[in-house]
Amino acid sequence: MKKTKVDLIITNANELLTISGPKGPRIRKEMGKLGIVKDGAVAIKNGRIVGVGKTNTIKKRFRAKETIDANNKIVIPGFVDPHTHLIFAGSRENEFVMRLQGKSYMDILKKGGGILKTVRETRKASKKTLFDLTRKRLDKMLKYGTTTIEIKSGYGLTTKDEIKLLEVINELNKKHPVDIVSTFMGAHAIPPGFNPEKYTDLVIKMLPKITKLTEFCDVFCEEGVFSVSQSRRILEEAKKLGLKPKIHADEIIRTGGAELAAEVKAISAEHLLQSSRDGIRELSKPEVIAVLLPVTSFCLRTNYADARLMIKQKVPVALATDFNPGCMCSSMQFVINLACLVMRMTPAEAIVASTINAAYSIDRGNEVGSLEVGKKADILIMDIPSHKLIPQYFGVNLVEKVIKNGKVI
Repeated sequence: MKKTKVDLIITNANELLTISGPKGPRIRKEMGKLGIVKDGAVAIKNGRIVGVGKTNTIKKRFRAKETIDANNKIVIPGFVDPHTHLIFAGSRENEFVMRLQGKSYMDILKKGGGILKTVRETRKASKKTLFDLTRKRLDKMLKYGTTTIEIKSGYGLTTKDEIKLLEVINELNKKHPVDIVSTFMGAHAIPPGFNPEKYTDLVIKMLPKITKLTEFCDVFCEEGVFSVSQSRRILEEAKKLGLKPKIHADEIIRTGGAELAAEVKAISAEHLLQSSRDGIRELSKPEVIAVLLPVTSFCLRTNYADARLMIKQKVPVALATDFNPGCMCSSMQFVINLACLVMRMTPAEAIVASTINAAYSIDRGNEVGSLEVGKKADILIMDIPSHKLIPQYFGVNLVEKVIKNGKVI
């Protein structure tokens, strides 16, 4: 049999985690299925996966310009980070000390800190400054294995500044190896000089001006920020313009954000620390993906979302870093650590939540998140013999090689 010529073959993986399965986000027991191929191999051509299977089988079918031996290592899909606030200027290290002294997130926000401090710094920053700052953050995340990422706007809070942020995000997507998905989040905080209702009106006026720059719209539905009714108005108007709704829901208090996410058929509901059992149950009906952010809870020293209940209730769970000025985590590996140790997810569930489910939460599940023929060749080689070891290592980067679009980075 004549062998097909390809660009790259990765061979001899102790575990090749294909995460193949039915189309759509994984729920319940499916979240524990990794599709492991022992002594696995993957063949890549023109940036796409063309073969997956046992090493002997792949070697019989393909010949390659380059071969990488992954003996005694694991090969997995690149991590997908579906919730970040990566684009901003300035820093908030003083607030870290304030939190240690017992000040809450809302205490700091009311004093002009938190989001509002970052807004002031970001408005002053040029596009070039924002591009350079965000590029450096992306470089670090790529080294830790993130190959696809979502970046929200939301540190502008004026039409001009929100457009500026989205334009920089789109420019980064053209020039950086990491694939970037943008989300409009003009509804991130209430800027000085506005009340919530008046600013809600302004956000709605922004929507027609940003539709060509993004495909998602997110709202911070929280006491002191946007109420359920205000969040509903914004998301329903966004849907009319073809934007897909997302929602920061039930992070600090129980507002009914989870129920609203189900009502508007959001692609994802994010945070969900305080969501009720009924709210969680509602998410499963339109299959809203729960994007959980354990590093945020770790940084703010709050409770954690109930991942076990969500999985039991047939809610698809994804994980993300929530990288922001108060939670500067570049590593999806650390997210997996916390998901397992604090939220009691299994290593397999946490990996699924960081790959295929995360991909579906930003509508990229048909392109990335698993190692299947036809998908982008976004692949990690990790220097461990078993996936179960990922949550047992702390403060180290287990990624030995990152392959993005079929090229070794």
